[in-house]
Amino acid sequence: MPKENLILFGILSLPIIFISWRTLFDVRSHGFYRFFSWECITWLFVSNYGFWFYKPFSFQQIFSWIFLFWSIYLVLAGVILLKKSGKPVKYRYDKMLYRFEKTSELVDHGIFRYVRHPLYASLLFLTWGIFLKNTSVPLFIVAVSSTVFLYFTALSDERECMAHFGNRYADYMKKSKRFIPFIF
Repeated sequence: MPKENLILFGILSLPIIFISWRTLFDVRSHGFYRFFSWECITWLFVSNYGFWFYKPFSFQQIFSWIFLFWSIYLVLAGVILLKKSGKPVKYRYDKMLYRFEKTSELVDHGIFRYVRHPLYASLLFLTWGIFLKNTSVPLFIVAVSSTVFLYFTALSDERECMAHFGNRYADYMKKSKRFIPFIF
């Protein structure tokens, strides 16, 4: 990898470290695993940004763009519903959570009706959309690593939600999928 890409990776990692500093040393927090997924995604981006529009109508690029646009939809739908229906509260004590994550209401409608973790699913599709821009075995390993970290992020988040919402969240888990509607 060229030295410029390593420098770019370092620069892009700084805001990720800043955002994640509270969770970097807490393996029980979903933010711990999310940090490593974000770093994998950053590595993929730095490795593939030069191929963003390479052979734009190839099969690989078309799937890449489908994944990337689906990623945008999932994050927008998830954030809008969390802000609108989740009713963030200040009194929920958990310094590891960001304000929009401190919800008093379980959001189980809209995209959340089908997917428990649309924001993590968004990162999953972002990972594979960026990977498809220019595939290689080392980048495949990075994409799989990001996927594994997102899986652990979701498991950890589910433990946190079970502790906060109790049986209502357990019932919700039976009715929804983790990342992909009707599948997984």
